[in-house]
Amino acid sequence: MKILAAIVTAATLATGAAVAEEARTYTTDTAYEDVAFGVENAITNQGLVIDHVSHVGDMLERTKGDVGSDVTLYLNAKVFTFCSAQVSREVMEADPMNLQYCPYGIFVMQTAENPDETVVGYRVMPEGPMKKVEKMLDEIVQSALEF
Repeated sequence: MKILAAIVTAATLATGAAVAEEARTYTTDTAYEDVAFGVENAITNQGLVIDHVSHVGDMLERTKGDVGSDVTLYLNAKVFTFCSAQVSREVMEADPMNLQYCPYGIFVMQTAENPDETVVGYRVMPEGPMKKVEKMLDEIVQSALEF
């Protein structure tokens, strides 16, 4: 399995100033279904409960005509959201404002543009206590890629 790690940066404009959001992504030639299954198992194998699975790709495909588009973005795209009582308590005791990052999410996607690649990743967390969450997310993704 070929895995390439990459940092993807998406810039947005807020009141005239550019604000960057980053994601850590891993690209593989492993089938989308296998990677998604790996993520689900890796989360639950850590004793965590998946709160929700957002079927973003299905929703965007289903509604593209309703919003005046004919573009297929994803062949498959899901976001798994979950929380860790232990890690969350630790980072929120350090700073109650860390609530804004919970629940945590891991996304898996297969784009129409690159159908032979599966991308899996998560948001990069800010410096400080939230790096513990980022470490947990990376361990889950790494475990998922080993399936």
